[in-house]
Amino acid sequence: MSKKDNKRINKREFIKQGIVGSCGLAFCLSGMASIANSFNGKATAPPLNPGKLWKWSKEAIYYVNTPRGIKCRLCPQACVLKEGETGDCKTNLREDGKLFSITYGNPCAVHVDPIEKKPLYHFLPSSRAFSIATAGCNLACLNCQNWEISQSSPYDTRNHDLMPADVIEQCQAYDCRSIAYTYSDPIAFYEYTLDTSKLAKEKNIKNVIISAGYINEEPLRNWCKYIDAANIDLKSFSNETYEMLNAGTLEPVLESLKILKEEGVWLEITNLVVPSWTDDTDMIRKMCDWLYENGFNDVPLHFSRFHPMYKLKNIPATPVETLNMAREIGLSSGLNYVYIGNVPGIGEHTYCPDCGEIVIQRRGFRTSFKNMEKGICGNCGKQIAGVWE
Repeated sequence: MSKKDNKRINKREFIKQGIVGSCGLAFCLSGMASIANSFNGKATAPPLNPGKLWKWSKEAIYYVNTPRGIKCRLCPQACVLKEGETGDCKTNLREDGKLFSITYGNPCAVHVDPIEKKPLYHFLPSSRAFSIATAGCNLACLNCQNWEISQSSPYDTRNHDLMPADVIEQCQAYDCRSIAYTYSDPIAFYEYTLDTSKLAKEKNIKNVIISAGYINEEPLRNWCKYIDAANIDLKSFSNETYEMLNAGTLEPVLESLKILKEEGVWLEITNLVVPSWTDDTDMIRKMCDWLYENGFNDVPLHFSRFHPMYKLKNIPATPVETLNMAREIGLSSGLNYVYIGNVPGIGEHTYCPDCGEIVIQRRGFRTSFKNMEKGICGNCGKQIAGVWE
Protein backbone atom coordinates (compact mmCIF):
# COMPACT_ATOMS: atom_id res chain seq x y z
CA MET A 1 0.00 0.00 0.00
CA SER A 2 1.39 3.43 -0.93
CA LYS A 3 1.77 6.39 1.41
CA LYS A 4 -1.08 8.01 -0.46
CA ASP A 5 -3.32 5.03 0.36
CA ASN A 6 -2.51 5.41 4.04
CA LYS A 7 -3.25 9.13 4.10
CA ARG A 8 -5.93 10.06 6.61
CA ILE A 9 -9.19 11.71 5.60
CA ASN A 10 -11.56 13.41 7.97
CA LYS A 11 -14.64 11.56 9.23
CA ARG A 12 -17.18 13.62 7.29
CA GLU A 13 -15.36 13.05 3.98
CA PHE A 14 -15.00 9.34 4.77
CA ILE A 15 -18.74 8.96 5.36
CA LYS A 16 -19.61 10.98 2.26
CA GLN A 17 -17.51 8.67 0.12
CA GLY A 18 -19.26 5.67 1.65
CA ILE A 19 -22.69 7.16 0.95
CA VAL A 20 -21.80 7.95 -2.64
CA GLY A 21 -20.54 4.42 -3.08
CA SER A 22 -23.75 2.90 -1.75
CA CYS A 23 -26.33 5.15 -3.41
CA GLY A 24 -25.56 3.86 -6.88
CA LEU A 25 -26.63 0.39 -5.79
CA ALA A 26 -29.60 1.49 -3.72
CA PHE A 27 -32.07 -0.31 -5.95
CA CYS A 28 -30.03 -3.38 -6.86
CA LEU A 29 -31.95 -6.64 -7.08
CA SER A 30 -30.26 -8.16 -4.08
CA GLY A 31 -31.43 -5.39 -1.80
CA MET A 32 -28.19 -5.75 0.12
CA ALA A 33 -25.61 -3.10 0.87
CA SER A 34 -22.69 -2.49 -1.41
CA ILE A 35 -19.42 -3.53 0.15
CA ALA A 36 -17.30 -2.52 -2.82
CA ASN A 37 -14.38 -0.22 -2.11
CA SER A 38 -16.26 3.07 -2.01
CA PHE A 39 -13.46 4.95 -0.28
CA ASN A 40 -11.21 5.40 -3.33
CA GLY A 41 -8.50 3.29 -1.78
CA LYS A 42 -8.08 5.60 1.21
CA ALA A 43 -8.13 4.47 4.79
CA THR A 44 -8.08 6.39 8.02
CA ALA A 45 -5.57 3.99 9.54
CA PRO A 46 -2.87 1.61 8.28
CA PRO A 47 -3.97 -2.02 7.91
CA LEU A 48 -3.56 -4.31 10.88
CA ASN A 49 -0.42 -6.35 11.22
CA PRO A 50 -1.27 -10.07 11.23
CA GLY A 51 -1.34 -11.50 14.72
CA LYS A 52 -1.19 -8.06 16.35
CA LEU A 53 -3.75 -6.11 18.30
CA TRP A 54 -5.49 -3.10 16.78
CA LYS A 55 -4.53 0.01 18.73
CA TRP A 56 -8.00 0.15 20.31
CA SER A 57 -8.53 -3.59 20.62
CA LYS A 58 -10.76 -4.29 23.59
CA GLU A 59 -10.70 -7.28 25.89
CA ALA A 60 -13.55 -9.62 25.11
CA ILE A 61 -16.31 -9.98 27.68
CA TYR A 62 -17.20 -13.65 27.33
CA TYR A 63 -14.31 -16.11 27.69
CA VAL A 64 -12.78 -18.44 30.22
CA ASN A 65 -9.32 -19.98 30.68
CA THR A 66 -9.26 -23.77 30.39
CA PRO A 67 -6.43 -26.35 30.50
CA ARG A 68 -6.60 -26.55 26.69
CA GLY A 69 -6.53 -22.78 26.13
CA ILE A 70 -8.85 -19.80 26.24
CA LYS A 71 -12.43 -20.79 25.44
CA CYS A 72 -14.65 -18.14 23.89
CA ARG A 73 -18.15 -18.13 25.37
CA LEU A 74 -19.75 -15.65 22.99
CA CYS A 75 -21.31 -18.10 20.54
CA PRO A 76 -22.01 -21.83 20.14
CA GLN A 77 -18.81 -22.37 18.15
CA ALA A 78 -17.01 -22.37 21.54
CA CYS A 79 -13.57 -21.83 19.99
CA VAL A 80 -10.55 -22.82 22.14
CA LEU A 81 -7.54 -20.65 21.30
CA LYS A 82 -3.83 -20.90 21.85
CA GLU A 83 -1.58 -17.83 21.96
CA GLY A 84 -1.77 -15.81 18.73
CA GLU A 85 -4.83 -17.64 17.38
CA THR A 86 -8.16 -16.13 16.32
CA GLY A 87 -11.53 -17.84 16.55
CA ASP A 88 -13.77 -18.96 13.71
CA CYS A 89 -15.08 -15.38 13.57
CA LYS A 90 -11.54 -14.16 12.70
CA THR A 91 -12.07 -11.21 15.06
CA ASN A 92 -11.25 -12.48 18.56
CA LEU A 93 -7.50 -12.85 19.14
CA ARG A 94 -5.67 -14.44 22.05
CA GLU A 95 -2.80 -12.24 23.21
CA ASP A 96 -0.85 -12.43 26.49
CA GLY A 97 -3.25 -14.92 27.98
CA LYS A 98 -6.35 -12.82 27.27
CA LEU A 99 -8.97 -12.64 24.53
CA PHE A 100 -9.32 -9.39 22.59
CA SER A 101 -11.71 -8.10 19.94
CA ILE A 102 -9.61 -6.68 17.10
CA THR A 103 -12.64 -5.11 15.38
CA TYR A 104 -13.32 -2.49 18.06
CA GLY A 105 -13.67 0.97 16.45
CA ASN A 106 -12.45 -0.66 13.28
CA PRO A 107 -15.23 -0.78 10.63
CA CYS A 108 -14.55 -1.58 6.99
CA ALA A 109 -18.01 -0.54 5.73
CA VAL A 110 -20.10 2.53 6.60
CA HIS A 111 -23.24 3.63 4.73
CA VAL A 112 -26.57 5.38 5.19
CA ASP A 113 -29.42 3.05 4.21
CA PRO A 114 -33.21 3.06 4.17
CA ILE A 115 -34.40 0.89 7.06
CA GLU A 116 -36.37 -1.21 4.55
CA LYS A 117 -33.06 -2.44 3.15
CA LYS A 118 -32.22 -4.43 6.28
CA PRO A 119 -35.03 -5.64 5.72
CA LEU A 120 -37.20 -4.15 8.49
CA TYR A 121 -40.71 -3.40 7.20
CA HIS A 122 -42.50 -2.76 10.51
CA PHE A 123 -39.89 -0.62 12.25
CA LEU A 124 -39.86 3.15 11.65
CA PRO A 125 -40.76 2.93 7.92
CA SER A 126 -39.04 5.37 5.56
CA SER A 127 -36.42 6.28 8.18
CA ARG A 128 -32.68 6.08 7.59
CA ALA A 129 -30.20 3.81 9.34
CA PHE A 130 -26.54 4.61 9.84
CA SER A 131 -25.03 1.23 8.94
CA ILE A 132 -21.66 -0.08 10.05
CA ALA A 133 -19.80 -3.35 9.73
CA THR A 134 -16.42 -4.84 10.42
CA ALA A 135 -14.79 -7.86 8.84
CA GLY A 136 -15.56 -11.32 10.19
CA CYS A 137 -18.42 -13.69 10.93
CA ASN A 138 -18.86 -16.73 13.15
CA LEU A 139 -20.56 -18.68 10.34
CA ALA A 140 -19.23 -19.61 6.90
CA CYS A 141 -22.26 -19.62 4.59
CA LEU A 142 -21.58 -20.93 1.09
CA ASN A 143 -24.14 -18.45 -0.26
CA CYS A 144 -22.96 -15.34 1.63
CA GLN A 145 -23.79 -12.15 -0.27
CA ASN A 146 -21.25 -10.08 1.66
CA TRP A 147 -18.50 -12.65 1.70
CA GLU A 148 -15.76 -10.13 0.81
CA ILE A 149 -15.92 -8.86 4.38
CA SER A 150 -17.76 -11.55 6.33
CA GLN A 151 -15.26 -14.23 5.32
CA SER A 152 -12.27 -11.95 5.75
CA SER A 153 -10.17 -11.00 8.72
CA PRO A 154 -9.71 -7.37 9.84
CA TYR A 155 -6.09 -7.95 8.80
CA ASP A 156 -7.26 -8.20 5.18
CA THR A 157 -9.70 -5.28 4.90
CA ARG A 158 -9.19 -1.53 4.71
CA ASN A 159 -10.48 -0.26 8.00
CA HIS A 160 -11.41 3.10 9.44
CA ASP A 161 -11.07 4.79 12.81
CA LEU A 162 -14.64 5.18 14.03
CA MET A 163 -15.03 4.82 17.77
CA PRO A 164 -18.49 4.52 19.34
CA ALA A 165 -18.76 8.26 20.08
CA ASP A 166 -17.84 9.00 16.45
CA VAL A 167 -20.58 6.66 15.22
CA ILE A 168 -23.13 8.59 17.29
CA GLU A 169 -21.83 11.90 15.95
CA GLN A 170 -22.08 10.81 12.33
CA CYS A 171 -25.49 9.19 12.84
CA GLN A 172 -26.81 12.52 14.10
CA ALA A 173 -25.06 14.49 11.36
CA TYR A 174 -26.81 12.42 8.69
CA ASP A 175 -30.20 12.58 10.42
CA CYS A 176 -30.49 8.84 10.93
CA ARG A 177 -33.00 7.55 13.47
CA SER A 178 -31.14 4.31 14.04
CA ILE A 179 -27.75 2.63 13.89
CA ALA A 180 -27.73 -0.70 12.08
CA TYR A 181 -25.01 -3.22 12.89
CA THR A 182 -25.10 -5.18 9.68
CA TYR A 183 -23.54 -6.49 6.42
CA SER A 184 -21.30 -9.12 8.11
CA ASP A 185 -22.61 -10.17 11.54
CA PRO A 186 -22.45 -7.94 14.62
CA ILE A 187 -21.74 -10.98 16.74
CA ALA A 188 -18.25 -10.77 15.25
CA PHE A 189 -17.92 -7.20 16.55
CA TYR A 190 -19.95 -7.69 19.70
CA GLU A 191 -18.04 -5.38 22.07
CA TYR A 192 -18.05 -2.56 19.51
CA THR A 193 -21.78 -2.98 18.93
CA LEU A 194 -22.53 -3.15 22.65
CA ASP A 195 -20.64 0.01 23.59
CA THR A 196 -22.01 1.94 20.63
CA SER A 197 -25.55 0.80 21.47
CA LYS A 198 -25.20 2.05 25.03
CA LEU A 199 -24.20 5.52 23.85
CA ALA A 200 -26.93 5.55 21.19
CA LYS A 201 -29.61 4.72 23.74
CA GLU A 202 -28.54 7.72 25.84
CA LYS A 203 -29.07 9.93 22.76
CA ASN A 204 -32.46 8.38 21.90
CA ILE A 205 -31.04 6.75 18.78
CA LYS A 206 -32.45 3.31 18.03
CA ASN A 207 -30.20 0.27 17.66
CA VAL A 208 -30.79 -2.45 15.07
CA ILE A 209 -28.92 -5.72 14.59
CA ILE A 210 -28.96 -7.73 11.38
CA SER A 211 -27.65 -11.12 12.40
CA ALA A 212 -27.82 -14.87 12.02
CA GLY A 213 -28.60 -15.07 15.73
CA TYR A 214 -25.83 -17.60 16.37
CA ILE A 215 -25.01 -16.41 19.87
CA ASN A 216 -25.16 -17.74 23.44
CA GLU A 217 -27.93 -16.75 25.84
CA GLU A 218 -25.99 -14.57 28.30
CA PRO A 219 -24.40 -12.21 25.73
CA LEU A 220 -27.69 -12.03 23.82
CA ARG A 221 -29.69 -11.03 26.89
CA ASN A 222 -27.07 -8.42 27.69
CA TRP A 223 -27.38 -7.10 24.11
CA CYS A 224 -31.16 -6.94 24.40
CA LYS A 225 -30.92 -4.21 27.06
CA TYR A 226 -29.86 -1.81 24.31
CA ILE A 227 -31.21 -3.28 21.06
CA ASP A 228 -34.54 -2.00 19.72
CA ALA A 229 -34.99 -4.19 16.65
CA ALA A 230 -33.46 -7.22 14.98
CA ASN A 231 -33.74 -9.06 11.72
CA ILE A 232 -32.58 -12.62 12.23
CA ASP A 233 -31.61 -14.80 9.30
CA LEU A 234 -33.26 -18.16 9.92
CA LYS A 235 -31.28 -19.94 7.26
CA SER A 236 -33.22 -23.20 7.15
CA PHE A 237 -35.21 -25.52 9.36
CA SER A 238 -32.82 -28.44 9.06
CA ASN A 239 -29.86 -29.05 11.33
CA GLU A 240 -28.10 -30.97 8.56
CA THR A 241 -28.53 -28.06 6.15
CA TYR A 242 -27.23 -25.61 8.74
CA GLU A 243 -24.09 -27.70 9.17
CA MET A 244 -23.41 -28.17 5.46
CA LEU A 245 -24.50 -24.75 4.14
CA ASN A 246 -23.65 -22.45 7.03
CA ALA A 247 -21.22 -24.21 9.41
CA GLY A 248 -23.69 -23.89 12.28
CA THR A 249 -26.66 -25.61 13.88
CA LEU A 250 -30.36 -24.80 14.07
CA GLU A 251 -31.27 -24.97 17.76
CA PRO A 252 -29.20 -21.98 18.97
CA VAL A 253 -30.93 -19.77 16.39
CA LEU A 254 -34.38 -20.89 17.52
CA GLU A 255 -33.38 -20.11 21.10
CA SER A 256 -32.20 -16.66 20.03
CA LEU A 257 -35.57 -15.98 18.41
CA LYS A 258 -37.36 -16.92 21.62
CA ILE A 259 -35.06 -14.74 23.73
CA LEU A 260 -35.43 -11.70 21.48
CA LYS A 261 -39.21 -12.03 21.60
CA GLU A 262 -39.18 -12.54 25.36
CA GLU A 263 -36.95 -9.49 25.88
CA GLY A 264 -39.30 -7.25 23.89
CA VAL A 265 -36.99 -6.55 20.94
CA TRP A 266 -38.93 -5.83 17.74
CA LEU A 267 -38.20 -8.86 15.57
CA GLU A 268 -38.37 -9.72 11.90
CA ILE A 269 -37.10 -12.90 10.28
CA THR A 270 -35.49 -13.54 6.89
CA ASN A 271 -35.34 -16.91 5.18
CA LEU A 272 -33.19 -17.00 2.05
CA VAL A 273 -34.71 -19.58 -0.30
CA VAL A 274 -31.77 -21.30 -1.97
CA PRO A 275 -32.68 -23.76 -4.77
CA SER A 276 -31.85 -27.37 -3.87
CA TRP A 277 -30.85 -26.30 -0.35
CA THR A 278 -33.69 -24.53 1.45
CA ASP A 279 -36.60 -24.64 -1.01
CA ASP A 280 -38.09 -27.90 0.23
CA THR A 281 -41.84 -27.45 0.70
CA ASP A 282 -42.04 -29.67 3.77
CA MET A 283 -39.15 -27.86 5.45
CA ILE A 284 -40.70 -24.46 4.78
CA ARG A 285 -44.06 -25.62 6.15
CA LYS A 286 -42.39 -27.09 9.23
CA MET A 287 -40.59 -23.79 9.83
CA CYS A 288 -43.76 -21.71 9.45
CA ASP A 289 -45.74 -24.05 11.69
CA TRP A 290 -43.03 -23.80 14.37
CA LEU A 291 -43.13 -20.00 14.20
CA TYR A 292 -46.90 -19.97 14.58
CA GLU A 293 -46.94 -22.52 17.40
CA ASN A 294 -44.29 -20.54 19.31
CA GLY A 295 -46.13 -17.23 19.14
CA PHE A 296 -44.36 -15.58 16.20
CA ASN A 297 -47.54 -15.05 14.16
CA ASP A 298 -47.15 -11.24 14.25
CA VAL A 299 -43.42 -11.35 13.44
CA PRO A 300 -42.84 -10.38 9.78
CA LEU A 301 -41.26 -13.19 7.76
CA HIS A 302 -39.29 -12.29 4.62
CA PHE A 303 -38.73 -15.03 2.04
CA SER A 304 -35.76 -13.67 0.15
CA ARG A 305 -34.65 -14.53 -3.37
CA PHE A 306 -31.23 -16.12 -3.76
CA HIS A 307 -28.89 -14.89 -6.48
CA PRO A 308 -25.79 -16.89 -7.52
CA MET A 309 -23.08 -15.82 -5.13
CA TYR A 310 -19.78 -16.78 -3.51
CA LYS A 311 -19.43 -20.59 -3.56
CA LEU A 312 -22.88 -21.27 -5.03
CA LYS A 313 -22.48 -19.49 -8.36
CA ASN A 314 -23.53 -22.66 -10.15
CA ILE A 315 -27.05 -22.49 -8.68
CA PRO A 316 -29.68 -20.37 -10.49
CA ALA A 317 -31.67 -17.61 -8.85
CA THR A 318 -34.74 -18.68 -6.92
CA PRO A 319 -37.79 -18.92 -9.21
CA VAL A 320 -40.49 -16.40 -8.33
CA GLU A 321 -42.98 -19.27 -8.29
CA THR A 322 -41.05 -20.87 -5.43
CA LEU A 323 -41.13 -17.64 -3.44
CA ASN A 324 -44.87 -17.25 -4.03
CA MET A 325 -45.32 -20.83 -2.85
CA ALA A 326 -43.32 -20.14 0.31
CA ARG A 327 -45.37 -17.02 1.04
CA GLU A 328 -48.62 -18.95 0.65
CA ILE A 329 -47.36 -21.61 3.06
CA GLY A 330 -46.50 -18.92 5.61
CA LEU A 331 -49.92 -17.30 5.36
CA SER A 332 -51.74 -20.65 5.50
CA SER A 333 -49.76 -21.51 8.65
CA GLY A 334 -51.29 -18.49 10.37
CA LEU A 335 -48.47 -15.96 10.00
CA ASN A 336 -49.91 -12.48 9.53
CA TYR A 337 -47.12 -10.67 7.67
CA VAL A 338 -45.24 -12.62 5.02
CA TYR A 339 -43.14 -10.90 2.37
CA ILE A 340 -41.06 -11.70 -0.69
CA GLY A 341 -37.65 -10.04 -0.82
CA ASN A 342 -35.23 -9.24 -3.66
CA VAL A 343 -38.04 -9.23 -6.25
CA PRO A 344 -39.22 -5.62 -6.68
CA GLY A 345 -42.96 -5.32 -7.15
CA ILE A 346 -43.88 -8.73 -5.74
CA GLY A 347 -44.90 -9.54 -2.18
CA GLU A 348 -43.80 -6.19 -0.76
CA HIS A 349 -47.04 -4.65 0.54
CA THR A 350 -48.39 -4.93 4.07
CA TYR A 351 -51.98 -6.15 4.28
CA CYS A 352 -54.26 -5.90 7.28
CA PRO A 353 -54.55 -9.48 8.56
CA ASP A 354 -58.24 -8.93 9.43
CA CYS A 355 -59.80 -7.12 6.46
CA GLY A 356 -57.13 -7.70 3.81
CA GLU A 357 -56.74 -4.02 2.85
CA ILE A 358 -53.30 -2.70 1.88
CA VAL A 359 -52.06 -0.53 4.76
CA ILE A 360 -48.45 0.00 3.61
CA GLN A 361 -47.49 0.09 -0.05
CA ARG A 362 -43.90 -0.50 -1.14
CA ARG A 363 -41.88 -0.36 -4.31
CA GLY A 364 -38.29 -1.26 -3.64
CA PHE A 365 -37.29 0.89 -0.68
CA ARG A 366 -40.05 3.46 -1.27
CA THR A 367 -42.83 3.25 1.29
CA SER A 368 -46.21 4.95 1.53
CA PHE A 369 -48.99 4.50 4.08
CA LYS A 370 -52.46 3.56 2.84
CA ASN A 371 -55.40 3.43 5.23
CA MET A 372 -53.17 3.32 8.31
CA GLU A 373 -52.43 5.88 10.99
CA LYS A 374 -50.34 5.26 14.11
CA GLY A 375 -50.39 1.55 13.37
CA ILE A 376 -54.19 1.29 13.10
CA CYS A 377 -55.91 0.00 9.97
CA GLY A 378 -58.20 2.78 8.77
CA ASN A 379 -60.64 0.30 7.28
CA CYS A 380 -61.36 -2.03 10.22
CA GLY A 381 -59.45 -0.64 13.22
CA LYS A 382 -57.04 -3.58 13.51
CA GLN A 383 -53.75 -2.85 15.28
CA ILE A 384 -50.93 -3.60 12.84
CA ALA A 385 -47.95 -5.04 14.71
CA GLY A 386 -44.82 -2.88 14.54
CA VAL A 387 -42.92 0.15 15.79
CA TRP A 388 -44.36 3.05 13.84
CA GLU A 389 -43.20 6.16 15.71
